[in-house]
Amino acid sequence: MALPLVAIIGPNDSRTQAVVERYEMLAGQHGASVEVRWIDNSSGDAEVLEQAKDAIAVIPAGPRAITTELALKLPNLRLIQTTSAGTDYLDKTALGESGVLVANNGGGNSVAVAEHAVALMISVYRKMNLQLTSTRAGTWMAGVTGEEAEYHNLVDKMVGIVGLGRIGSRVARRLRGWECEIIYSDVISIPEDVEKETRARRVELDELLSTSDLITLHVPLDRSTHHMISTREFGLMKSTAILINACRGPVVDEAAMTTAIQSGQIFGAGLDVLEQEPTPADNPLLNMDNVVVTPHLASLSVESGIRSTDFAMANVSRLARGEELESLVHPV
Repeated sequence: MALPLVAIIGPNDSRTQAVVERYEMLAGQHGASVEVRWIDNSSGDAEVLEQAKDAIAVIPAGPRAITTELALKLPNLRLIQTTSAGTDYLDKTALGESGVLVANNGGGNSVAVAEHAVALMISVYRKMNLQLTSTRAGTWMAGVTGEEAEYHNLVDKMVGIVGLGRIGSRVARRLRGWECEIIYSDVISIPEDVEKETRARRVELDELLSTSDLITLHVPLDRSTHHMISTREFGLMKSTAILINACRGPVVDEAAMTTAIQSGQIFGAGLDVLEQEPTPADNPLLNMDNVVVTPHLASLSVESGIRSTDFAMANVSRLARGEELESLVHPV
């Protein structure tokens, strides 16, 4: 009897064979419950539909490797299992109405993103962008601008974490060693043991915004979080505040943030994500001395890849065996 099919959908490149071999190895480790098939989505939707028509699960190999419209045409599909934390490009309501579930990576990239968020805090506080640019240009420290009062340590700073989930809680754990005071805001209840371990104190969002020296965002992008940080929220922040965003660009109203920084309403920002990606070369944020931008690569680490692909294959194997799935993302 043929095993249930899991389709890995993405463009063929130099890594394809290694990715397929890893998924096949993981399938064996998780009970050999599924058959793995790579499908090149550059061949067009018709070819993908033909090759994936028997698939019970799809694992997108790369950002937006499958659309909601294409997924809804697969007659046997029951699960889209991403290897990323974000699933905002999928219409989970439409998929759910057709019996297709969506699951994310179960925190597979949480360590890497948490570390990146802390790195952005340090980079903005010490203007690492200017230091690196100046030394590489051969001008040593000549290009490093700003008064001494603009450069800071993390010690004794109030850090406000918006979303104390898998990533936010890991940010909090790491900042304990930096001797920071941690507060957080969340729309869901956080287990008492997590609060105790992270030493994070729960406050309302407005209090967090008005009292924090650094504000770091770790929420999913959905209808409730789109532009959750906009003009009103920037108006609550300290003039010395720094905003860190390593979740999704549209969580922040980018135009309002640009105005807030240019006007001195807040001091600066550390951003791994922006509303439009790749961002236009003339985006003013790219040329601000007190803004550090990285190209949405916070999760990039070999360890993240190992954990995320392992979780994905474990979850699709659960599906094939009729077991309860983990890390499902429900419509909001």
